[in-house]
Amino acid sequence: MRIFVLNGPNLNLLGTREPDTYGRQTLSDLEDRMRERFQQVNFRFAQSNHEGELVDLLHEARGYDGVVFNAAAYTHTSIALRDAIAAIDVPTIEVHLSNVHAREAFRHHSMLAPVCRGVISGLGMTGYMLAVEALIHPSI
Repeated sequence: MRIFVLNGPNLNLLGTREPDTYGRQTLSDLEDRMRERFQQVNFRFAQSNHEGELVDLLHEARGYDGVVFNAAAYTHTSIALRDAIAAIDVPTIEVHLSNVHAREAFRHHSMLAPVCRGVISGLGMTGYMLAVEALIHPSI
């Protein structure tokens, strides 16, 4: 199984950016945890702070078995990312480290959710693990 894990803006600062909200583990720590837990999965990991690059990376996900996508702030604003997810026809799980519904009102709406298989929010890095489980076992 091939899964593309894609992270959006500011997630390269995990571990140091607002640790009370996002935790102290880094993006590299997350990648290591995922590889260790899901040894049967061939992962590709990418992160970008640029919307257009995220669109290009989503296009490159065609042919993968699934995408785990934390679009960060672009979740709430990007029609381009929404359209890219719809265009690639690859099961995509939207993830967020924090509970976006317990935060500012502008974070309560996702432009991406309508074209994603599911959304996981507020469970920290465990949310990424659950997203992979959902892609491996879609009928559970």
